[in-house]
Amino acid sequence: MADTLKGFNKFLLSAGGLAVVLLLMVLVNFLFAGLNLRWDTTEENLYSLSDNSKNILADLKEDVTIKVFYSKNVVNLPVSIKNFARRMIDFLKEYEYFSSGKVAVEVYDPKIDSEEEEWAQKFGIEGIDLPSGERIYLGLVAVAGDQEESIAALDPSAEQQLEYSITRIIARVQTPTKPKIGIISGLPIFGASPMAFNMQNPNQAMAPWFFITELRKTYDVQEINPSSKQIESGFDLLLLLHPKNLNNQLQYAVDQHLLQGGRLIVCIDPFAIMDRSPGPVKASYLQNLFKSWGFTMEATKAVADFGFATRLRTQDNRIENNPFWISTTPIAFNREDMITSDLETMLLPVAGGLKKNDTTDLTYEPLLVSSVNSAMQETFKLRFGVGEIRKDFVPSSEKYDLAAKISGNFKTSFPDGPPATDDQIQNPTPDPNQNQADAATNSTRLTESQKPGTIIVIADADFLFDGHYVENQNFLGFNISRVFNDNLNFLLNACEVLSGNPELIGIRSRGTFDRPFTRVQALQRKAQDRWREKEQTLLRKVEETNQKISALEKQKDASQQFLLSEEQEAEIRKFKEEKVRINRELKIVRRNLRSEIESLGNKVKFANIFLMPFLVAIVGIAYGLHKRRKSQTPLNK
Repeated sequence: MADTLKGFNKFLLSAGGLAVVLLLMVLVNFLFAGLNLRWDTTEENLYSLSDNSKNILADLKEDVTIKVFYSKNVVNLPVSIKNFARRMIDFLKEYEYFSSGKVAVEVYDPKIDSEEEEWAQKFGIEGIDLPSGERIYLGLVAVAGDQEESIAALDPSAEQQLEYSITRIIARVQTPTKPKIGIISGLPIFGASPMAFNMQNPNQAMAPWFFITELRKTYDVQEINPSSKQIESGFDLLLLLHPKNLNNQLQYAVDQHLLQGGRLIVCIDPFAIMDRSPGPVKASYLQNLFKSWGFTMEATKAVADFGFATRLRTQDNRIENNPFWISTTPIAFNREDMITSDLETMLLPVAGGLKKNDTTDLTYEPLLVSSVNSAMQETFKLRFGVGEIRKDFVPSSEKYDLAAKISGNFKTSFPDGPPATDDQIQNPTPDPNQNQADAATNSTRLTESQKPGTIIVIADADFLFDGHYVENQNFLGFNISRVFNDNLNFLLNACEVLSGNPELIGIRSRGTFDRPFTRVQALQRKAQDRWREKEQTLLRKVEETNQKISALEKQKDASQQFLLSEEQEAEIRKFKEEKVRINRELKIVRRNLRSEIESLGNKVKFANIFLMPFLVAIVGIAYGLHKRRKSQTPLNK
């Protein structure tokens, strides 16, 4: 009886203990349900908001609702999209938390023929048709009052830009007016008479350049005459495109705009191909401004880059790789900056090289760089053929900045006050009324930044000419424009970043969710460098052999014109042997590269398949032996 009672008490005790544990779990769940505990353990804080986004959320004036349209119940939904959507919705909770209730996230599943699908279509969310015939939606819209901004289709491959894209639309729905852009240009970008552009047909005027048409879709674009003396207030952004021969008064107005915290995009050029104005000078260089802006560019030199050379047809109908026309590849772009993080290629016809001043304390960040197989060359060499340029070309083994972003607290380029006007120069006699006007001007002028400003400098202006990035076609009576590189995207990205909330400028790319084999990439780059070195050696041998054969040809008699001399045959035979040797070395380079990559892959496989399980087994055995030894130790009484 006692044993039965003891067993019953043990049962009650265990059941009661279990009930207490369950009750405690419910209470803990209830108490901590309202807490938002997060710990981002990723190396690059992929799941955390940047300080810039937090600052924008803290200053929201209107409540924002983010409506996510995601077809989560589609049977054949790809796993990659499922994972991306889960991370994206999880990331949006950060916006809810840090906005203190000003941002609300709503998730809808737009099933076929449902009200949610109708709403998705009204907001401009685009459906994506799967190979199975099903349609999915993955987009979102931010709504604040009567303002709305949408992302029609979220791209999983662009997850690095997700924070910028979401923060941008949240900031945009706070301001109903279009950003205002003022453009100063020495090129006929707004259209011109044919005579001003040397066109053959004198009765046909030139239309505005394509990028002007594209900017007008989003911005209030206004032309500022290069001969103006001042700039009206209210511009969110100034674009200086080939600012050639600007008068001092206009330069001073640009200076004051920047010191007020304004933003600038400056496209300068050592030799503007599209500058058809009379005179030999085709460069745009504002030395006085550039010095205080923290960078320099040699006005008479351009970057010759054989690593990014462009295939062009010459006047004698030959195809050659012209190093002055730079066609960049993805490795040339700064992947951490939102302006260039997603760009692939740009065409820069005759670009200069930017360089940071050693004495400046401004933040200087390269956005686009040349390859290491480049050097600065005088622009007069543009008249020479590629063969002549290659003869004395020596790579500098350094990359030149083709575009850069400069930010911080600037100082005025006019420390002595506003520049004298034409009237003051022609009539130096003081005028009492003019003195009063000058005093009023001096009282409002700035010598240092009121708040941080930002400048984006591109060392080329021709890249925005239509023929360098867009191809116009007529299809069934419709004009179709096909953009074939990222020249336009660079400008649109820069305008979008600079004309919006200043905090948007500082939002970086969120890093990559993929972990590439950096060791393999380093091996490939090393092999490419060796390959390039061998290739250049072979080219030099070809040129040397041709020169020797030509010299021997001049020594022959007229009767031997069509016969090869023994010396010529010897040189050709020597060259062929050298070519065979170099080709053999190139094969060895490729073979060694494959061998090193395969060896590295085998080591990784061994670590994953054998080493890690072995280590886990060793730890388990050691722990078991420790427990066994502890249990066999006699207790001291």
